[in-house]
Amino acid sequence: MIAVIIVVAVIAIVLIWAVTAYNNLVSLKNRVKNGWAQIDVQLKQRADLIPNLVETVKGYAAHESSVFTEVTQARAGAVAAANNPNATTVERAAAENQLSRALVNLQATAEAYPALQANQNFLDLQAQLKALEEKIAYARQFYNDVVLKLNTAIETVPSNIIAGLFHFEQAQYFEADEAARQVPQVKF
Repeated sequence: MIAVIIVVAVIAIVLIWAVTAYNNLVSLKNRVKNGWAQIDVQLKQRADLIPNLVETVKGYAAHESSVFTEVTQARAGAVAAANNPNATTVERAAAENQLSRALVNLQATAEAYPALQANQNFLDLQAQLKALEEKIAYARQFYNDVVLKLNTAIETVPSNIIAGLFHFEQAQYFEADEAARQVPQVKF
């Protein structure tokens, strides 16, 4: 009789552990999805702000068409990646990194025009863009923190047993590409 109680208690403990481990993995997986959704919201706001910024700079620097074309194409690529349900995190990150580089070029172009630097509309747009970039950076950091927790839970014992049984997959980090890691060249 005592053996039966011990066996039932062990089975109950294992079941409780399995359910808890599974629920933890599901929770982490959903937090990763939520983290990505938060990044997506900020990226959408940035994509909506960019045409106004480009138009404002165009009024002052009409002959800088290659910069405007680069920003417009990078924005189109980022929007296309965002609207593609099959796009991976790596593809989305690459498109967003290309847009970030194009924006740096646009801001560098704008610095050459003192009248533009004094334009209140431009200053407001630039402040909004800076605030969005900070929110995006925070959202990326949050996302990567949650990805770390999920990937750690998938790899460590004993939760890796449940992860393997239920086919949980590791999430991809939002990483900067090689071009974004290079030190920008500033020339005077």
